[in-house]
Amino acid sequence: MTKRTLEFTFERIIPAETEEVYDAWLDPTIPGNPWHESDKLILNPEVDGLFYWRHPGGTAHFGRFTTTERGALLQHTWMSPSTLGEESLVTVTFKKKGGDTVMTLVHSDLPDAEVARSHERGWNYFLGLFSDKFVVAASDDGNPSVGPSI
Repeated sequence: MTKRTLEFTFERIIPAETEEVYDAWLDPTIPGNPWHESDKLILNPEVDGLFYWRHPGGTAHFGRFTTTERGALLQHTWMSPSTLGEESLVTVTFKKKGGDTVMTLVHSDLPDAEVARSHERGWNYFLGLFSDKFVVAASDDGNPSVGPSI
């Protein structure tokens, strides 16, 4: 018997270069990535590097990075109470489209359980905050930069 799993896919167009978006996704000082909202964080984003992220309120998430290709691809396992202790997989791709980056996040191998469906709401929340942080800087060159939305 094959185990049923869930998969969620999210896409955002970010007005910045792929390397900038990739770096910001891994920077815990940038609002909108999951590492930002934590009361405990251990983050080692390299192949076989581990992360432990505890959301304010005590929900722990942890995993291991399996692929890191700066500006192109980031992949890691993901475990939490909402995965029922099972390992799932998060894949984030960054593709250039003109001067923008198409950022796609796929969370796969989630158990087919109601509690696992909370990842859809959670990733939409984080990705909404994250994409809002990329604005055109009020600078002479007009290049996009990470900064607060005003």
